[in-house]
Amino acid sequence: MRKILLFCGLMLTAGLLKAQMYDAFVHQGEFGIGVGVGHYFGDLNNEAKINRPKFAAGIFYNKQFNNYISLRIAGDYAFLGYSDSYSSNPVQQRRNLSFNTNVWEVSASGFFNFFKFIPGFVEYSFTPYVGLGIGVFTFDPYTYLRGEKVYLRPLGTEGQGSPLYPNLKPYSTIAMSIPLTVGVKKALNERMNVFAEISYRFTSTDYLDDVSGNYAPDAFSPVDANGNPSTWYLLQDRSYETGPPIGVKGRQRGTSSQKDAFVTLHVGVSFNLQSYRCPTH
Repeated sequence: MRKILLFCGLMLTAGLLKAQMYDAFVHQGEFGIGVGVGHYFGDLNNEAKINRPKFAAGIFYNKQFNNYISLRIAGDYAFLGYSDSYSSNPVQQRRNLSFNTNVWEVSASGFFNFFKFIPGFVEYSFTPYVGLGIGVFTFDPYTYLRGEKVYLRPLGTEGQGSPLYPNLKPYSTIAMSIPLTVGVKKALNERMNVFAEISYRFTSTDYLDDVSGNYAPDAFSPVDANGNPSTWYLLQDRSYETGPPIGVKGRQRGTSSQKDAFVTLHVGVSFNLQSYRCPTH
């Protein structure tokens, strides 16, 4: 009986010492960098296909409030683009529009670890996590005409800025985003972690792709100063490249009822910031 009591006492002491060790290390936060791919969803990719991923990367700082909750400040880049030629819809193939854009985003998000996370302790070295936040990003869609890069917003491809369409103003190249993130991370040691995460952005714009409303073939002059077809005219309706033009005034060019979105997938490393405090017991 005495041996049993002694064993129980030793186990209890070891448990208290271990708990004090956990309490002694304070995970203050982490700096991280990730690289991966991004993908666009919108009027040119309304079937949510993931068939044209492009480069994406990001950096962040997490301020850890406890072992479960943190606040992230992040800066992200994504190169997005798509073309009607990738669609299986024959109407979209006839429409024949395309775009690319660079997206630069800053955001703030709250994160929650599903498991207690204390880098340096094997028992608490892994956790799935989720995050939700708000951000702002810039974009500026462009395409190529006869091999030359042309920015689309200044053209007013749907009549934006034309006196014939006074209610259509040029759209802003700055928009809001709501990033929803799901990920997992593993502490390799007390200083370094590896992670993988996917972030879906709901956005406040329908013009990532420069497509939203109706055709407006009379918005501006169809010819330039030399009497040749103007750049605007050639890019507001490119169906002439696949057959007879379909850009009749007032005909639907895009779908304005649903905003564009994009997603990024990152894998990367982060570096922990820790401090030590004296145990309270």
